Parts: sequence; C-alpha cells; structure tokens
Amino acid sequence: MTNNIAQSEAAPLNAVGDRLFEAGISVEDVTVVRGGHTALTDVTFSVGAGTLLGVLGPNGAGKSSLFGAIAGTLPIAKGNVTLHGLAALSSALAYVPQRDSINWVFPATVVDVVMMGRNWNVGWLRQPGKEDRDMVQFSLERVNLWEHRNDLVTELSGGQRQRVFIARALAQEATIILLDEAFSGVDVGAQEGIVEVLRSLRDEGKIVLLATHDLTNLAERFDRVLCINHHVCAYGPPDEAFTPEVLEELYGSHGIEFAADHFRHHHHA
Repeated sequence: MTNNIAQSEAAPLNAVGDRLFEAGISVEDVTVVRGGHTALTDVTFSVGAGTLLGVLGPNGAGKSSLFGAIAGTLPIAKGNVTLHGLAALSSALAYVPQRDSINWVFPATVVDVVMMGRNWNVGWLRQPGKEDRDMVQFSLERVNLWEHRNDLVTELSGGQRQRVFIARALAQEATIILLDEAFSGVDVGAQEGIVEVLRSLRDEGKIVLLATHDLTNLAERFDRVLCINHHVCAYGPPDEAFTPEVLEELYGSHGIEFAADHFRHHHHA
C-alpha cells in the first residue's frame, strides 16, 4: 500500500540562503482512519523551515494520527503528505512518540539511546566510529545531559527523558522533528528547558512540531499553532488562532471557561 508520502529533492538537506525555505511539509486534504473510526478529516496546512509549531487539541483529537501520517507510520485514507527539500527520508525525519508507547523496561543508558539515532549512518552491524561518537556527545551537550551519559534512562526524570529523545533526533541529523506530548509528566521548569532547545533548533532552520493539550504559555512558546479536533479548527500565530470560538470548538463549554480564565490571567500577568 502506498502511503501517499511524496518527496521533493528541490533543495539539499542543509540548504543555505533563500533555498532554505524550500524545505518544508505540505499536508493536503489528509484523512486518516484508525480502527474503523475517522481520526482526521481533510487536514490541510503547510509549514516551512525554521518553524516551531504547536499542534494543539484535546486528548483523542487526532494529534498522534497526524504525526503518524507525516512520519509514514500510519496509512493515509485520502490526501497527500509532501516533504520538501529532504535528501534522505529515513534520517531527515525524527519522530518521538508519546511516553506511554515507549518500553522503559529496556535497560539502556542515555548514550545507548542517543546512539540509536546514528543507526541510519552506522547500520546495525558496524561499530560506531569516531564521527558517530562525536555526534552523540555534541547532541547530549546541546541538551545538557552529557554528564548523565552513563545513567540508565529509567532513572531519569520525565524532562530528562524528553531531552534524551531530542538528543537522539539531533544525532540523527533530522531536519523535521515530531514530538508527541513532549510536556506530558514534565514540570513547567523542565518544559521551559525543552522549549529553549527546540528554539535553538528552529533558529538553525529545522522544523519542529510539538503536539500538546497543555495551554501553558503557548503564545511565548510557539511561532504558529495548528488547532485540531479531528479537523483543522485554526492555523496561524497563537494570538490570531486562539479565538473564543476556536477554543470552544477544541474544548467545548468547559474548555472555553478554562481557556478564558487562562488567557485573562495570561494577558494581565
């Protein structure tokens, strides 16, 4: 079965200057059906290089289905996903699934997990070389975890685990990074540390999509937000996307009260 994922090689992986903006994701009229239920209907949006995009919606709104469609792990019933300007799809896209879907019993160290990001380069049989080890060290230093490199991932906090997976995406040299519920079980202070790393990746021209149902500090955190509840409710800068109507569509009458309080407090803080 074809997954309707097209690749355009119009621009090299690390394009510079004006050509950088040829890198991007185009999602056109994408419908995803899971277990007989329509998870997403006619989702259309595009995002270019150097963007930190928040994908916002309640639990069960189809955020994970969208990421699966973009990553090619879920079949697309209708529509197309096009990844522009990516040389090698296998390494160009990194997908960090929800915490619950990861087997934490596996006794891996931090450095082991990050080295997994080099598999496309190393292959399963060859030993990692100096370039691979240097890339893993560089990636862990970027997320301030090099001193924890020999710790077991099971011993880390939620925020530290998320940074390990971001480091794995860095070691993979991914151009597009999808993070599903990266703030789940992570305290607000640690969330800010994660956002700081993601901003630095955005500033290098990477595309970062972070799915969340958490409304905390959204305007400061994201360049753009995609609000979905099985379909696109709004897409654009946070200040434009978060209208009372959109928030009601996302969270219903209870959500509108919560959201109104949140934004009233936020704007007067």
